[in-house]
Order: sequence, then C-alpha cells, then structure tokens
Amino acid sequence: MVGTGCSGTNAYRYGTMREWVLSLTVVLADGTVIKTRQRPRKSSAGYDLTKLFIGSEGTLGLITEATLKLTVTPASQNVAVASFPSIQNAAECVTHVVEAGIPVAGVEILDDVQMKCINASGSTSREWKESPTIFFRFAGTPGAVKEQVGMVQKIASKTASKSFEFARGDEEMAELWSARKAALWSVMAMRRNPDDHVWTTDVAVPMSRLPDIIDATKADMAKSGLLAGICGHVGDGNFHAIILFSDKEKEIAEGVVHRMVKRAVEMEGTVTGEHGVGLVKRDYLAHELGESTVDAMRRLKMAFDPLRLLNCDKVVRTEQPAPGEVKEW
Repeated sequence: MVGTGCSGTNAYRYGTMREWVLSLTVVLADGTVIKTRQRPRKSSAGYDLTKLFIGSEGTLGLITEATLKLTVTPASQNVAVASFPSIQNAAECVTHVVEAGIPVAGVEILDDVQMKCINASGSTSREWKESPTIFFRFAGTPGAVKEQVGMVQKIASKTASKSFEFARGDEEMAELWSARKAALWSVMAMRRNPDDHVWTTDVAVPMSRLPDIIDATKADMAKSGLLAGICGHVGDGNFHAIILFSDKEKEIAEGVVHRMVKRAVEMEGTVTGEHGVGLVKRDYLAHELGESTVDAMRRLKMAFDPLRLLNCDKVVRTEQPAPGEVKEW
C-alpha cells in the first residue's frame, strides 16, 4: 500500500496512505539505509522524502519499515445500501452527498453487472437487487450517525433511488457491506474456462465529472461485449473497472481500458487513483502531467538508481520504447 500510494473503502473520510505515513526506513539501490523522518505529526525539516517514496512502486528504494499515524475507533457505526435505476443516478447521488459536506466514512458503488455477478456466484448470504447500488458507511457518535443516515436518505430519494436500507445491528451491518467486499471474487467466479483473465484497473476524476465518466465508461463496456463491471471508492472521484476476458479478447479489453484512461485525463483526472502506474500506464503519464514533469521523475529515478537495478522501467521509462509499442493517444 505504501509502494503504490493506494487507499481503500475508508479513503473518503480518512484519506489515502499518503496522509497516514509519518516516516519510512528505506534501503537505497547502493545498500544505504535511510530514515525519512522522526515521529512528530508534522515537520518542515528538509525535503519531504517520505512522500517521495510513497507511490514510487519500488523504483527508488526498498521500504523496510513504516511509522503510521493512528486514529480513534468511532463510538458508533452503521451501513446503508441504496439502489438506483441507472449508474448516472447513483453517481449523481454521490456528488450531492459530497457537495453537502456529509462526513460519511465510506461511499462505494457497484453497477448492475457487479450485482448480477454477486447473485450468480452466491458470494453473499442474500439476494440483491440487480441494479446500480451505493454502499454507505457511517461513523461517529450515535447521534451523528443517525443524522448522517437521515441526510443521505433524503439525497438518495431526490436522485431517484429505488430503495434505501440501513442496518439495525452489527450482523445486518456486516451483511449489507458483504456485497462490496465480494465484488472482485464474484467476477472471477464467472470465468468460462481456466484460461480467462480478470483485469482490474482504476482512474479518478474531479467529483463534478464523476457521473459523466462513469456513464460513458459503462456504455463503452456494454458495447465491447465483455463481462465488465464498475465498482469503487466514488466518494473521492475514484472508480474501478473489473473486466473478464480471454486471450482472444485481450485486444478488446485493452481498448476499453485505453479509452477509460483517455476519458479521465481529458476530464482533468488521473490515469490511476490508487492501483499505481506499473508498466501499462507509464506511457499515459505524459498526457496527464506533461513531458517535462515525467522527465523530472526520470531524473529522480536515475539519481537514486543510476544502474537501474530497482523495478526498472516501471512508472517511467529509462529507455526509448520500440516502434509501435506505445498506443496512439
């Protein structure tokens, strides 16, 4: 998680790994061991090497220790589930919840394909409505949680929600959240043969563009003919695609991901909200950030690892690509 700078279902309320790592111990390419900071919650002493290594995907050094901040466990928690007639209605509901400043602990979306896969795979103990669904998690004092549930229910109603159900006890809370946890495994259970692959990818956009990109990506997936679902931590504009494909369908899947990334960049978003860059998305960075920014990253890589020993060519290329290797933008 430190290596990719990623997050999870609590990111909307609590932020990503970047907000929670105080200090790192790192082994550099030449064997030097450094510690990036001491333990105080804030410091303005020198360059922020902690943030530099978070999300570097092992290209600048090997992280061996991390000192993390902690937070208190909320006094009360609850979960609510709302279903909608379309993925755009669901995304609009999330946008309105964020605009209202309601401090929900988590906001997760699953589209109709995901809900169908969950029912078909028997991943959970109940039958779900097979329509776009938002999972809300609430945390705080008992009074605050009750107020948040009521406010979100009103917003869901105004954005055409078909149902709104909240938990009445710990057992129901676990049951309602179980579908979100089963998203990936339910798609994997739909594999037609052992050679099928599952591709998980993500992008993030400003909240105002979230309904547009989810709607466009959903339409593109349907047109592709692949089994592909949408899920993710939409409270901060981040969503994921889970795509099932065979070797023969690989080029179709690549096209879906390429257009998804291109849409995000054109909406002033990012090629990856938390999954990381790796090999597949390194050639998109220049479109998001500009060639000079990527070149600055390359110079950092070469300064820390001049012999290119660490995860070479991940995140940024240190050698020119072969002819035809980079997809046309």
